[in-house]
Formats: sequence, structure tokens, C-alpha cells
Amino acid sequence: MKVYLAGPDVFLPDAAAMAAEKKRLCTQYGLEGVFPTDPRPDPAADAAPDLWYAIYLRNEAHIRACDALVANLTPFRGPSADAGTVYELGFMRALGRPVLGYSNDIADFSTRTRSFLGDAARRNTEGEWVDGEGLSLESFGLVDNLMIDGGIRAADGVLLRRQVPESERWTDLAGFEACLEALAARRG
Repeated sequence: MKVYLAGPDVFLPDAAAMAAEKKRLCTQYGLEGVFPTDPRPDPAADAAPDLWYAIYLRNEAHIRACDALVANLTPFRGPSADAGTVYELGFMRALGRPVLGYSNDIADFSTRTRSFLGDAARRNTEGEWVDGEGLSLESFGLVDNLMIDGGIRAADGVLLRRQVPESERWTDLAGFEACLEALAARRG
């Protein structure tokens, strides 16, 4: 079973080392890990006029070639998961394949959003949380936006959150490994 390893890990200074470790863990569970930066022959990507578009085409080709996806949904550059990772998770979900995810931040999306907004977050006259423009904030206690949590639940996937020390935010792989274990058990 080929597993696409989605997440902002590609932006880490040691992305290649993270890719190698995640692939090693996949192998330990009888799975084959596919990291977004892995080489992938793709004629459309080879002909792409822009580097960013070639990267997109190769990543989408990787996803189409995989049987499942495990996403690192640890908040990235804000209160939510990496936007590209969320796209990839939704794309795999639309293909009808298993999607699983983990976050190394135990705080729920609403709490993180209010913290991010600071004084701009307030309760309106109905007692609901809103931002500085008066737009409502999700307050469901979920890992992230309800479409992310909902997509994983609808796929009968696993979504784990753990609190790790800030210094291990991007390196702690216990949640990732728990997703692999669940995926391997599901496979039988």
C-alpha cells in the first residue's frame, strides 16, 4: 500500500531527513511512503512553463498513484493546517481513498484562532465568538476546520492530536506512527 505523506514537512530545513524517517516508519508497518518531493516522471509536469505548476502536477500525480494519505495537520504559519496539505487531503478524500491525520498541537481550532486574533476576537451580542469584522468563528472543539475533521471522519479515518514540547513540534512522529498503525490494521 502506497501512502502519500502530506504536510508542511517539505518546508523543514531538514526535509530530506524527515522524508527518510517517515518512509522508514512506513516500511516498518508494511507500507510504502511517498513524500511530495520524491521524483515522479510526469510528462505534463516536465512540460510545465513554471516551476510551481510542475510541483503541483507532480504532487497530484503522486496522490493519484497512492492508496491512502496521512496528513500532518499541525498548525502551520497560523491557527490552521497548511493550505496545501488540506487541498491534498480533500483531493484524496474525493478519490474515495483512506485519509488520516495528526496534529502536534492539542488546542482546538477555535482556541488557536482566538489566540491568533488576539484582541480582535470577541463575543457578539448573541454570545458567539467573532473576529474584528464581526465574522463568526467555528467553535466546535475540533482539531481544525470542520471540513477537515469531517472529511477524515467520513472516510472512516483517524485524526489524532497530541501536545508535544514546542521544540519537538515538527519532529515528534508519535501521532504519525499511530496513523500508520491504524492504516496497517485497517489493511489487515
